[in-house]
This record gives sequence, structure tokens and C-alpha cells, in this order.
Amino acid sequence: MADGPTLIERRRALSLIAAGGAGLVTSPLWAQSLVDLRLPGGPSERPMTTAFPGKGPMILQRSRAPLLETPMAAMDGHVFTPNDRFFVRWHYSDIPLDVDVHSFRLNILGAVKRPVALSLAELLKMPRFEIAAINQCSGNSRGLFEPRVPGAQWGNGAIGNAKWTGVRLKDVLDRAGVSANAVQVRFSGLDTPPPDAPLFAKSLDLAHAMDGEVMIAFQMNGAQLPMLNGFPLRLVVPGWYSTYWVKALDRIELLDKPDTGYWMEKAYRIPDTPRANVAPDAKGYPTVPINKMSPRSFITNLTDGARVAANAPLKLRGLAMGGAAGVTRVDLSTDGGQTWLAATTGPDQGKYGFRAWKAVAPALPSGEHSLAVRCTSDSGEAQGFEPIWNPGGFMRNSIETITVRAA
Repeated sequence: MADGPTLIERRRALSLIAAGGAGLVTSPLWAQSLVDLRLPGGPSERPMTTAFPGKGPMILQRSRAPLLETPMAAMDGHVFTPNDRFFVRWHYSDIPLDVDVHSFRLNILGAVKRPVALSLAELLKMPRFEIAAINQCSGNSRGLFEPRVPGAQWGNGAIGNAKWTGVRLKDVLDRAGVSANAVQVRFSGLDTPPPDAPLFAKSLDLAHAMDGEVMIAFQMNGAQLPMLNGFPLRLVVPGWYSTYWVKALDRIELLDKPDTGYWMEKAYRIPDTPRANVAPDAKGYPTVPINKMSPRSFITNLTDGARVAANAPLKLRGLAMGGAAGVTRVDLSTDGGQTWLAATTGPDQGKYGFRAWKAVAPALPSGEHSLAVRCTSDSGEAQGFEPIWNPGGFMRNSIETITVRAA
């Protein structure tokens, strides 16, 4: 990128990440401009940056561990999110900044018949598998929750869709031989926790892990995984939130009893209620680990507060997802949900990925108008206007609206 950071600046950026990121947000290298995410619960301006290696202009939520949000405009016209605009989310600051591809090994151990340590060369020789799937942070859109909840105050851009290439997890587990007493599979990566913090590890039930869709990816969108998105390997769990999509994957452990570690028993749990919704003052409700995603849809060619031409047809386009199912239909409203117009959907690239949509809305008279888009999945689940609230700020999938002024 001609007007982005030079190679020296990018190396400095990596060294700053490694050193702790002091001054990143205030440095001109990082805060090149500001974007307003229009978050209702607190400060909503964020810096834009092009300083992170392998990334174009991104919304900087945090420098270390990196939290980079994708601007909605970067998704406009792209069913598959460009790799250099794909969001980034790490839990711990000590993330891998380089990997020796020759000495790297993927270790499979635990309740197996024979522990295995696979090199990248061995993985590359295995039968390949490819799938389109959306990777969405569990807390995507957390900044839109009211009342506000703690955690990264994301807008809608902690999400992306890619075509993932790699090997089926089932085939890798078969190399080690799954013991008869195995019940779950636990995954962890190269990121290192600080002292006294638990290793980041997530688990899937054995049947899910062996379903032939869960995979280990070494490419996204036909290119090598970016370092910040999990190089050299990451788990891909189609239809499930990205907390399970372990990055820089280097350890797979078969368990003979359910995982009781922090990241399963304490973190990333949702109310066991319809839509994971509870009242802000609710207490004592049961919880379960977060799991499948729900339908969502977005307008990508206009932003909240945009000005459009009055008394002229309005061309709209965007993206929709069915969550753990495909997209059946997308509907658009220009009067805040009183009436709906069916949108035209683009080619189906796979039920776990984005589906493009477009519509031409009737001419709008002068004044303010509320535009809304709604997705219905193949399973019959449709978005609604009712807000979702839970203390984790997870699983928002309410109908997105934007206000435009026709003039």
C-alpha cells in the first residue's frame, strides 16, 4: 500500500507488539484517522491503522493483544472477506510473531492409541478439504448492547467469511487412533498466557470433532494463513463462534472426561434461555458454553447517518448469514419494519458462509428514514427487532437498522 507504513515501520510495529504496545494508539503510525462506530453505551470513536503486518486499514480496538475490527465498507461487494481486512482477536499478548515451519509439529495425544506429532509437510500431503465458513467473534457487536457490558466494545466488524483449505480433523485424529473412552477433544495453540493465567484451550464433543466438517486450515481464500489470523494452522468449526477456532494450533488432546478448564467452565458461557437473553438484573439462571451462531444480515453500501437522494430509487446491497444453517431469504424495510421488500440473493457459496443480497427500494421522500434488513435461515429462524442482553455481550443478532437522510 503506497501510503501505508514502510517495511521499517512494520518491523517497528511488530517490535512494539512484542514489547507491550506502549504508545500505539497515540502514535501517528497507528492512529491515522478516526472512525465513529456509533456505540450507544460509551466512547465510540476508534483509530484506523495500517500498521499491522499483513493488514490493510483496520479499526484499532486494542494494540496488545491485537484486536482489529473490519470496517463494514471493506466487506461491501465481497462475499469472501479479503485476508488483509479480516478481523483479528487474541486473548493474550504473548502471541506467535514467527514460526519455524521446519521444526513445527502438531501434537495429538491423550486418549489415543498412539501419540502423533505431525509436521507441516506431512499435513500438506494428506487429503485436502475446503469449506466456506464465517468466523465471528462471540462478542461481535458487544458495543451495541444496552446497558453496556464489559469486554471489547466491538461494532459489527468482528466477523469475516473465508474459503478455508486444509485437512479434516477426523483424518488427523484417525492418524492417532481414538481410544474407546474418549469423549471430548481439546485444542490449544502457540500463544502463551501470563503467569498464573490459564492456557487458552477449547473443547468439542468427540462426535462433533469427527463430523467431517470441523477442519484444520492452513490456507484462507487461496493464500497462506496470515500470521495474525493463526499461521501456520487454525481450527475451523463451521457454524460455531470463533472462540472454538483456535489459532496457531499446535496441540490436540483427546479427553476421557468433559473439559473442566477455565475457558469451558467459566468463560464464554451464555444463559440457557431462548436467544441467550436475560434481564440485566437476572440472577441464578443456568448457563451453557456458547455454541452455534444465529442468522444475521447487514447493509454494506450505506452507513448510519448517510445522505441519499430523495425521490429516486435507492440501491441497497449487503451480506447475510444463516448461522449454523443456510440463508433462505433476505428482506428489506425502509420504514423501520412496518413493511418488507424481498431482496435478491446472490449465489450460494455454502451454508456456513455469507450470501450477498441486493434490492432497489422505492424512492424515499425528503427526511429521515430507518432502513432495516432481516435474514431468515434454512432452519426457519428469522431475525427479530427484540434486543438481546446477557452479561457477556454475546450472540447479538437483532435486526440491524441504520438511519439515512433523503435530500
